Formats: sequence, structure tokens, C-alpha cells
Amino acid sequence: MKLASIWSRMALGLGAALFALGVQAAADPVPAPAKAPPIKPVEEKKCYSCHDNIEEFHTEGRHASVNCAHCHDATEHLKTAKNKEMGARPVTITDHRACATCHVEQYNTFVQTNYASKAKVEKASFKSRSPLFDKLMEGYGFTKEHNEPRSHAFMLVDQWIVDRGFSGRFKLKDWTYVNKAEMAANNSWDLMDDRDPATNDNKKKFLAQSVSAVNPVCVNCKTQDHILDWKYMGDPDPKAKWARTSNPVDFVKAMQHPLNCFMCHDPHSAKPRVVRDALIQAVVDRKEGTYPLDPVKSKQTTMTKVVFQRDGKDFRAIGMLNKADSNLMCAQCHVEYNCGPGFDCSDPAKPNYITMADPRTNLFTWTNVFGYKEKMVGQYKFKDFKHASTGALLPKIQHPEMETYWGSVHEKAGVECKDCHMTKKRAANGKVTTNHQQMSPRYNVKAACVTCHKEWSEEEALYQIESVQGYIRGKMTKAEFWLAEFIDVIMKAKEAGVAKDVMDKALDMQYDSNLYWEWWTAENSDGFHNPDAARDSLTRSIDSSQNGIKMLKEAMAAMKTAAAPASK
Repeated sequence: MKLASIWSRMALGLGAALFALGVQAAADPVPAPAKAPPIKPVEEKKCYSCHDNIEEFHTEGRHASVNCAHCHDATEHLKTAKNKEMGARPVTITDHRACATCHVEQYNTFVQTNYASKAKVEKASFKSRSPLFDKLMEGYGFTKEHNEPRSHAFMLVDQWIVDRGFSGRFKLKDWTYVNKAEMAANNSWDLMDDRDPATNDNKKKFLAQSVSAVNPVCVNCKTQDHILDWKYMGDPDPKAKWARTSNPVDFVKAMQHPLNCFMCHDPHSAKPRVVRDALIQAVVDRKEGTYPLDPVKSKQTTMTKVVFQRDGKDFRAIGMLNKADSNLMCAQCHVEYNCGPGFDCSDPAKPNYITMADPRTNLFTWTNVFGYKEKMVGQYKFKDFKHASTGALLPKIQHPEMETYWGSVHEKAGVECKDCHMTKKRAANGKVTTNHQQMSPRYNVKAACVTCHKEWSEEEALYQIESVQGYIRGKMTKAEFWLAEFIDVIMKAKEAGVAKDVMDKALDMQYDSNLYWEWWTAENSDGFHNPDAARDSLTRSIDSSQNGIKMLKEAMAAMKTAAAPASK
């Protein structure tokens, strides 16, 4: 493909670009593309003379023949850079369409909407997995709206419009835009209205029953448009435009593209990588390995931290994988991580609230549900939020798919995320590529399940999925019921004046009940990724709640007996 043709396809607007790529658009028919001026290839050796840390990546990888000008506009940079002085920075293109000029089929699947899947569903609804969520997590922003995941193309849009994010400031231009995956992927702001464009105030309420609980760290899993302007771990730096402490409205208004291709694929070499800083920190800096519960596998799949400097000082980093491993690539987001303020519990008697300035607000715990409390409370002295009724300091779990998958039957067999969620797909021209739509196997059982389980029909495969998930949903419901009962009894015990040491123990038991239950409502497979671990964890939650209820009822009964007048 000629470079001029590449640039023409990349430089056009949304409709023209899709037309040029032959993408089936969901919107109205697009006009014929206008001609764009061809680019001038740059002399790569001149780029390497300053960017020597890129030369090895580029010259030895599959993208060696791709000129730097394909992804960078260096017009002003070349005019102003002198004697290794940076001058004006090159413009780096973060749009998916830069990759789509060659990887057309991957792009086409990424911007598809899976209409077989459920539309927006809140987890606290009776149709989902956690109908008692508001009571159990009372006082936390997720009680305003906590949804099941949708296609990756909507990652930014769904975060902007969720009721717990920006107090209702951002909204869809029209409800019919809710399914426009192509528009969301190419520039999410094409779907959005800003109700107050004149201010960066994130505290103003635009909708009742909404909160502003978002921050720059939690946006890091949605996009990496800011990758060149974010210091490692989000630490504030004069050379970094954005940091953990940046105003979230300012930050998100500079973002456009969800799940950039370069989050998993190094653009210079085309080799597998990760860019999520907290994952790199856990695996490399803390030396916990790619598979911390499997030292042998950690040695087989390795990550190398590559540091990039700015003005002679370490600035940002990427994690290069020795081989492609979609588990690690997906683990950039599909993990339990702390991405917000909470409570320092170094002194349990006097917990202190910490802000985004604390490095613990960008942290991958990198352990499973059974090691979480020891690590997060024991090692990092951190708890997420205070329950509004009981006053217990509790954990808030994010989507821990990776840690849940560790030790499962499928993980031990070498099955990766891509084998079930991103199966191979044959295009009309016969070319086989990886489907980047990332869907649940239930909508693709032939490729995802029957490929290995050849003895099954598609109906049998779906029956297996439903059987596992039905059983685990039952345990989740029971764990929710007993935790709700436990909360009621805690409130009665507080009113009755039960001794502080007993109440402190009860609140710690509430932590355990909450952890072992909520892990599975946050994890999005309904236990399918590891049904044995799910059952073990959920029954621990039930036991903790029931034991706590028994302890408090006995304490209240003892108080009643002690207060009763002696019989004559």
C-alpha cells in the first residue's frame, strides 16, 4: 500500500475514513472521500539520531517498513528541533484508524455492536446479579449506577454518562446514540453533549441522585490517549500535562479514543506489550511476576520494563512481553485495582482519609480474593469506604477477572482470554484474523467452546455455561441475603449498646462478608472463570454473616439477661 494512500485514509473525517476502509457503517451512507494531500515520508535515520531508544523496536519488528510519518506528524517538529533540542513535539496519532489502514478486519470487528448481548443493564436491578447492592454498599458512589460491561468501543462514553461519574454533566446527544460503536471508537465526543462547557467544576450537580466520583486513574483503563503526557504511576511532574491529581473534567475532555490499539500492541515493533503503569509496577517493580500464584508460569511469560526519559530523567514506562499473552494484555483493566481515595488504617483506631496525592490511589493488589485482605489491609493499610449505616470500613472491588481466572481449570490448561472472547474469524476474502469485538462465549459457543470440547453440540455448550452460572448466582443471592441480615443485626446491636470490642469484631466480620461476596458481583463472569473459587468465597461470606449474626444476638441476649431483675 502506498504511503500517500495510507495518509489519505487516515486524514479524512469519520464518514470518509470508514468509506475508504470499506467499513460497514451503522450511520447514514457516507459521501465519496475527498482527496487528501499525500504526506512526505521522513528520513528515519534522522529520527533515530535523537530517538535511538525507538530504533531497535522499529527496525527489528514487523512494522520496520512503516515510515514514522504514518503515525507522527513532525512538520513543526522538524522545523524547530535543533542539535537534539526537542523543539515542537511531533503530533502522535492515537486514532484506531491509523492501524485500520492495514488491519482492516480487526478494526471492523472492534467497531461492531453485539446486538445479541444485553443492552445497558444495572447490576443492582433484579434482572442482574446484585439486587441488594445499594444496601450492602451504602455510602459508595457505585450505588448511584453500577452497570454490566458493554463493548469496548463504548468504554469512554459509558464512563462519562454513568450517574456516579460526573454528576450528570455529560449526556448523549440523543438516546438513539447509545449503540453508535463506530462513532464512540473514532471520537467519543461525537456522541456527547457537555451541559456546562464553560467550567471545569466537577462538583456541580446536573442530575438528582448522581455523584462526581471519577478521577484520572480510573480513566487509564478506558483510554491511553494521554500516554505521552502521563508520568509513570501518574506522579505529578512539571513535564507531565496530566497526573493522578488532575481535574477529571479537564482530563477527560482531552480524551477521544477508547482502548487504543497501542495499549496491547507496540506500534513500533508490533510486539505484545502492556502500558498500564500499576500492572508494570506489580509485575516488575515489586517483582511479583506475571502469574504470582504460579512461579513456573511467571518464568515462562515475562515482562520487561522499558523506561523512557524526558530531559534526561525517567518519565514513563511500558512493559514488553516476551511472548503474546492475552491474559496479561487484558489484565491491564480486568483486575482488582485501587483507583481512588480511601482510608489509611495504619492506626485502626484513627483511620485517616487519603486523597489522590497518595500513591495507593493507583495500585494493583495483584492477588486473588483469598489474599486480598492480608495484602490490602495488612500490607498497604488501606480500606476503600465507610458503610453509611454501620460505619464499617469496607473494600470496593473492581472487575477482578484476571485474579479470578488464576488456578482455574481453563487457566491451567493454557486457555487465554482471546481463546474464548476474541476467537479467530475468517473474512470474506478468506483471511483469518482475531475478532476484536471481545464478546461473551455464550454468543459464540461454536468458536469459543466447541473448538476444544468437540464432543459437545452448541446447545450442550450453552447448557454447561448456564449450569455453572446458575449455581453461582444462587450462592451470590444467598450471600447477599445474609449480609443484608447481618447489617440489620449490626444496627440493632449498636442501638442496644453492645460492647465496643464485640462491635469492632462484628465490623471486621462485615468486611469479610462484603469482600467474599462483592468480589463476584464485580467480577463479570458470574463465577464461570473459576466456579470452585467462587463457591469457596461466597460460602465464606455466608458463614461470616451468619456467625456475626449469632455473635451479636448472643451479646444482646446476654445484656438483656444481665439487665433483668433477679427473681425472688
